[in-house]
Amino acid sequence: MNISYNWLKDLIEIELSPYELAEKLTNAGLAVDSVERFGDDYVLVFDLTSNRSDCLSHLGIAREVKALTGKELKLSYNDPEVASARTETADNLETKLNASPCGLVTIEAPDLCYRFTARIIKNVKVEKSPEWLIRRLEAVGERAINNIADITNYVMHELGQPMHAFDLDKLTENRIVVRRARKGEKIKTLDEVERNLDETMLAICDAEKPVAVAGIMGGFHSGISENTKNVLLEVAYFDRNSIRQTSRKLKLSTEASYRFERGVDIENLIRASDRATELICEIAGGEADAFVDVYPTKRSELAVSLRPQKIKTLLGYDVEVEEIKRILSLLGFKLKDEFSNGLSFVVPSWRHDVSIEEDLVEEIARILGYDRIQEEIPPSFGAGEYQPSEERKRNLRKTLANMGFDEAISYSFIDASHDARFEIVPNLVNENLQEKFITLMDSIIEGAVRMRPTLLSGLLDAVRTNFNRGERNLKLFEIGRVFAAFDDKEGAFPIERELFAMVITGGLMLEGRALPTREVDFYDLKGALEASFEALQLPFCEFVEKDIKHLRKGQSALVKVGGKEVGYIGRLSDGISEIYKFRQPVFVAEVDLQTLLEFEPVKPIYQPLPIYPSIIRDTAFLVKGNVNFAQIKESLEKEAFQNLSKIEFVELYQGKELAGDERSLTIRFEFRSNEKTLTEEEAEESHNRIVEFLEEKFGIRKRF
Repeated sequence: MNISYNWLKDLIEIELSPYELAEKLTNAGLAVDSVERFGDDYVLVFDLTSNRSDCLSHLGIAREVKALTGKELKLSYNDPEVASARTETADNLETKLNASPCGLVTIEAPDLCYRFTARIIKNVKVEKSPEWLIRRLEAVGERAINNIADITNYVMHELGQPMHAFDLDKLTENRIVVRRARKGEKIKTLDEVERNLDETMLAICDAEKPVAVAGIMGGFHSGISENTKNVLLEVAYFDRNSIRQTSRKLKLSTEASYRFERGVDIENLIRASDRATELICEIAGGEADAFVDVYPTKRSELAVSLRPQKIKTLLGYDVEVEEIKRILSLLGFKLKDEFSNGLSFVVPSWRHDVSIEEDLVEEIARILGYDRIQEEIPPSFGAGEYQPSEERKRNLRKTLANMGFDEAISYSFIDASHDARFEIVPNLVNENLQEKFITLMDSIIEGAVRMRPTLLSGLLDAVRTNFNRGERNLKLFEIGRVFAAFDDKEGAFPIERELFAMVITGGLMLEGRALPTREVDFYDLKGALEASFEALQLPFCEFVEKDIKHLRKGQSALVKVGGKEVGYIGRLSDGISEIYKFRQPVFVAEVDLQTLLEFEPVKPIYQPLPIYPSIIRDTAFLVKGNVNFAQIKESLEKEAFQNLSKIEFVELYQGKELAGDERSLTIRFEFRSNEKTLTEEEAEESHNRIVEFLEEKFGIRKRF
């Protein structure tokens, strides 16, 4: 951003040279990249952080100079005739609006437009701007257009408030409606490009059509031309997120949108309108007429408390109470109250970056100078202790890598739309408290305003990215922290837990094969999860059929370890797959790793290699209802059938030839004796007893 040194001196007395001023501002946290000569002027080129939107104008920098030097601002404008026109019109505003059903200005989207002022200026003469105005605009990088447009740009750079001038006679019914655009609406903007609008975008319209994209650019057909006689001057305050999203969608960024996205001063609108009106009347020979200020919901006052002890804690030195008052007063903060251990200050309307006590401490630190903070050697805490859990996690990663999984690392910030998509793992919710998500006040990533409560959002984004690049056979996992908050108690910290998530999709790739042997399924992921639990040395795990919000019904399960619910596994639901535009089955699992690591590692038990051969029987059973393999296996192991050494799941089949809710479950039984080689007859006898037991206990019968 460019600031003219001479222009700045019109707003505040400056005794410092341009270079001295640049150094002083840089030391106060407003980085000046360079000072450039521009005729008889100097231009200070700033590199401002996104939170300091209040400094995107000469007035904003003048306020900083005031705080650093103690000099007073020189705001000498507000022409008496302009002010009286505004006051008179304001007194008669209710009558005028009642006379016209819609009034001069109607706001139909008050959630996106918080305040809108409109000034009518009649009998203007549109021509080239005077030389002094052109030179000032050129100094800050603006191109001169005509006197009306140049004045709106001039006031924007002077006061930080974007504005737009319409040709009043080109507005149908000479009125303004601020509303969301309608489906299919288009507008040809001032850059002569026709742009498609949608229902999420805020538009400034006349009685029939859009005449400007709110906060970004005006329309070509309602713009100022050499034939313009009457002007409607718009000065408004729009929702920052709305402007940012519209700007990204239209791929259109302007000086106005840059300021609206970062935040302007809602209480500065009338001053800016008066200043522009004053200049138009002076330069273009106009006459100030009707003025409307529509302000549906007044801005609420924000007060922040500050304790001197907090300054001592953060900065390492004491600051006297009177010095605190002086500094913050120079910066525009008004003292609201004093109490036993601190003070309360009202935050000025232009400071969107100040909301907590630490922000006030920062203001004091930068005005006093960061060089006052003493250098100290940080205390030594010694080496960190070895954590056994790290070894278990290392084993987990190694096991997954050996199974062909790739580790993913995704952002901890997600879009708010993910909130309702996924069911959160059990230990992040409480049956007595609704789940709450942590919202960021100033996200560093566009649209990503939530701290993630699940790892699945990032993993599925990774799957989508791979699909878009032609990779359809994927096995990914992630280990990371998730975040949630349950209450609003002061000083309460968010809940953080470490989770472990997996995703597989596509074909099963075997080493040495160019093509997959088959498509992966639920049981491939289940087996990988069980192998992961073995790597973590966990006790027996079980999978309980349960409907999960983000998983397909009938192909989802609750994961339990040692009797504790730790997570979910299953196939992604069709609804979620449609959101991500997946065209093939995707299987996911997410478990609470922090809970898993709380279990004592199960020590492996040595088992000698078998001496005698085994006999295997694969048997298909017809099962009904909720009977599953886990229940069958557990029952058989409790009964301890003679010579039964292993029970394994083979497949589950459902087809037209099976009646009702019947399913065909194939189980592999392995029979072995530790004393001799079993005969077929002995194995068959044990197998028959097992079939009889299952028929009696579960009502299932042998199919083949």
